[in-house]
Amino acid sequence: MKSRRLIAFATGAVAALALSSSAVRAQIVVFDPKSYVQDVLTAARQLQQINNQIVSLQNQAQMLINEAHNLATLPQSTLNLLQSDLTRTQQLLSEAQHITYSTAQINQAFATQYGQASLTMPQAQLVLRAQQRWQTSLGAFQDALNVQAGVVTNLTNTKTQLSTLVTSSQGSVGALQATQSGNQLLALIAREISDLTAVVTAQSRAESLAAADKATAPADAQVRFSQFMAGGTYTPVPVSMFH
Repeated sequence: MKSRRLIAFATGAVAALALSSSAVRAQIVVFDPKSYVQDVLTAARQLQQINNQIVSLQNQAQMLINEAHNLATLPQSTLNLLQSDLTRTQQLLSEAQHITYSTAQINQAFATQYGQASLTMPQAQLVLRAQQRWQTSLGAFQDALNVQAGVVTNLTNTKTQLSTLVTSSQGSVGALQATQSGNQLLALIAREISDLTAVVTAQSRAESLAAADKATAPADAQVRFSQFMAGGTYTPVPVSMFH
């Protein structure tokens, strides 16, 4: 009886050991190292691809940001101020007295006020010509001073505009803003050249009229002297030269 129990116990132990060995072998067969390594490598490649895509998207986003900066317009504009200064200077030039900047008026004035006086011209007309020339020269010098005063006034605006444009140029975030700042700086320089041209033109006009008066006066004096020496009755004429 005991021997049967021992045999049964031994048989059960062997069966349990056999089942345990089968389970271990089954677990070892399920965990394949080669497959695991391949799966890890595949996952690593996929992760690298995802990282590459993320970097590519970041680069594209930065490129779009840079393009947006390059297309951003300059927030400051001095165009209105420049045009206002130019209009003011042009207005001063248009207020020229007597002989304006017109070839028709210049030719007409030189035919009447500055032309050669004839020996038959009355004394009163000779005096009137001299008065007109003197008033024209005096008005031209006044016009030149007015233009100079206007240009000096523009210098204050020039200082403000230059400071604004330089600050904008240094703080520009893109190519378009830098280009616009440069263009406005060039416009400011052009305005300065225009003011300088206006001053030179007004001053040259005054000097030219004064020189023309100085050149005409001796000819008129010669005519008056010739009329006096030619005889005849001298009739004094009241003259009012300087009011």
